[in-house]
Amino acid sequence: MRLLHRVGYYLGGFSLGLIILAFFFSGKKTSCAYFPEARVLKNINLKPYTLSRKAQESLTQLQLDTVAINQVLQKGDIDFDESQPRKEPCGEYAVYGDTQKELKLKIVLENCEEKVFIKEVSKAKE
Repeated sequence: MRLLHRVGYYLGGFSLGLIILAFFFSGKKTSCAYFPEARVLKNINLKPYTLSRKAQESLTQLQLDTVAINQVLQKGDIDFDESQPRKEPCGEYAVYGDTQKELKLKIVLENCEEKVFIKEVSKAKE
């Protein structure tokens, strides 16, 4: 069998495999959250959150809304040095991230089993 035939068979089988994989995984919300930061952010985003009075006042002062919080919680970075993940009954995390207004925020939250409680929202020190 010539090299050209081998390459043709390989590419045909490879493309067929890709089509089958696309069929199986289409419509499913599959994701790869292997690292601790990705797992924690995914866990936080699956739950509803409530804002403390202090966090609501901070959002008003900074002229932001909950869209900014959603952006930070989806694409933010967790500072595990400031966080206490094993705190009972809810782990406490510090999440840093950028908003659409080019403002870097720090969000301190408690991640409980059923919900997330956002304790504090502030401008991050650069």
